[in-house]
Amino acid sequence: MNAPIEQNDKITRGHWMALSAALLGWLFDGAEMGVFSLVGRPALSDLLNTTDDKIISFWFGAVTAMFLVGAATGGVLFGWLGDRIGRVRAMMLSVLTYAVFTGLCGLAAEAWQVATLRFIASLGMGGEWALGVALVMEIWPNRSRALLAGLIGAAANVGYLLIAFVGLALTNLIGPVANGLSAIGFSDETVQWLTGNQAWRLLMLSGTAPAALTFLIRLFVPESEKWTAEKAKGSVSSWATVDLLGVLIGAAGPAVIVYLWAVDQPLSFLSLELSTSTVMAIRVIGTLLGMIVATVGYSFPVVRYLQRDAISNPVGAQPWRPILRRMMLAAGLSAVPLLATWASVQWAPTWADKLTDGVMPTAKSWTQIYSALGATLGTIAAALLGGKIGRRLSYVILCVTSFASIQLLFLGNDAYTYFFLLSVFLAGFCTASFYGWLPLYLPELFPTRVRATGQGFGFNFGRILAAVGALQTGNLIRTYFDGDYAMACSIMGSVYLVGIVLIIFAPETRGKPLPD
Repeated sequence: MNAPIEQNDKITRGHWMALSAALLGWLFDGAEMGVFSLVGRPALSDLLNTTDDKIISFWFGAVTAMFLVGAATGGVLFGWLGDRIGRVRAMMLSVLTYAVFTGLCGLAAEAWQVATLRFIASLGMGGEWALGVALVMEIWPNRSRALLAGLIGAAANVGYLLIAFVGLALTNLIGPVANGLSAIGFSDETVQWLTGNQAWRLLMLSGTAPAALTFLIRLFVPESEKWTAEKAKGSVSSWATVDLLGVLIGAAGPAVIVYLWAVDQPLSFLSLELSTSTVMAIRVIGTLLGMIVATVGYSFPVVRYLQRDAISNPVGAQPWRPILRRMMLAAGLSAVPLLATWASVQWAPTWADKLTDGVMPTAKSWTQIYSALGATLGTIAAALLGGKIGRRLSYVILCVTSFASIQLLFLGNDAYTYFFLLSVFLAGFCTASFYGWLPLYLPELFPTRVRATGQGFGFNFGRILAAVGALQTGNLIRTYFDGDYAMACSIMGSVYLVGIVLIIFAPETRGKPLPD
């Protein structure tokens, strides 16, 4: 493994190798996230043997929620690992996790198996984001942070775009691919199993490709000098494996939340039939309790680390309460775009498929392509905007434009037309812009010794609320709007208005170096 590299103004081969590995990691991250938006409807229709949009939307929301809960858990788990054993080694393990288990989704026989495998895969995806951001921001010069943040967000959206093109190509090549599989000895039954229902299994199996990236990371990517210095001082020894029990317990909180919102009668196992108002009361109370359990459990490793560090290093230790407050702030600022994205824009390919009554298989691919093109440009623009006018004002602008673009997309269209695709492009540009802003701002909130865990918690904890949002969209479509995706998604997009209030409590960090 290469020697650690220090953050300074001299750009070396090590800087480029770290950035290249991280960008590839985020690119594949985006591809893994985008694949289910692309294949979710045909996959669930196949596994559930139904074309009923109410049933499909319910399971789509449930699988998405499991994915988001896993990403939230993985952000803390792999963030802890990155602060404990180093950014590079932990990043290698996170990429391997999401690559292998995404590929295994292509072998699933039941809808619940897809949900389980997506949960495990998302552990790695949630961790890779935090680890890559920490590594790149710690070794590159401070003057490069805005551009790097934009590239980080853009890389994930290029992956989202890439998987859409792969899906588009596969749709047009299903016949030749089937013939090729037959020619090399696959039985007719196996060929039909792999290529049926828009070849969703082959697309999921392609998700194993990022596993090759782990060899690049292992051989060529240097460790952060900042983290190595912390290790030399002995501060990483204050991390304890037993603290991860808190994360395990914390994961029970969102698991309960997902269950409460995913079933019609939460207490049906007690043979109780409850009124609609009682069910809603149980869901609200259960959600609040679940969020408390998740907050305490996921933040427990950081709090215990800082308490131990204060005993062993009383002079240089960081007080835990201010850092915990910043973790909560980061979670709120991340939750706004994450919730809105997964509860609205991520449904656009599925909505496009419905608008064309499934007779135009390429509609969802082109929808994802236009969204990803807009998102790629939006992330870079947002990061540069944050570097130019400041973090707080830029966040307000992103919230206002994102809210407007969501309303235009879902209330301004009722057919799959060129205007629909233009609206998708604008929505992608505005709503994904946060994913250039967040990697710029979140590393600036935390010192080196807890940066990976702190920002991993902040960014990924928002996915728990996003999981609830994804389930809400499914419930609104199924229960209140009789299969109407547009009304449900436009309502969920209103969460951007909350972000305008949250940013008032955030510190301005423009022009300041990363805290040590």
